[in-house]
Amino acid sequence: MKFMIIGKGSAETEAGALPSRQLVDDMTAYNESLVRAGVLLAAEGLHPSSRAARIVYGPGKPKVVDGPFAETKEIIAGFWLIQVKSREEAVEWALRVPVPEGGEGVGLELWEVFDIADMPETSLSPETARRESAVRESLENPGQDA
Repeated sequence: MKFMIIGKGSAETEAGALPSRQLVDDMTAYNESLVRAGVLLAAEGLHPSSRAARIVYGPGKPKVVDGPFAETKEIIAGFWLIQVKSREEAVEWALRVPVPEGGEGVGLELWEVFDIADMPETSLSPETARRESAVRESLENPGQDA
């Protein structure tokens, strides 16, 4: 099972404040523990929303809305993508994420990643399933055509 641990943004991350050396050290140690356990697929921090854009769909052409975005509760500061055996294991890993000094109010979200195997047969033709499988295979083995 794949899960995304989403680190929520704050006024500090939106202002572009960089983490302390201690927090970077703690995050590196956390990431190393994920690697040693064989569960880390990806982990990245994100720039403030002032460097982001949203694509909004409605009647007509899609609209591009440049950041910054006003609602900090909707801002993502970073993420980890992990592959584990259960939701409980994902929660255990999420609870280990280092929190900055004075990090009251810092929040994480844990989302299960939708897998192609979760799709009902009525939503996926055999040809589309084969093509999707080839795309996933190419992600796991870069340099090979999908």
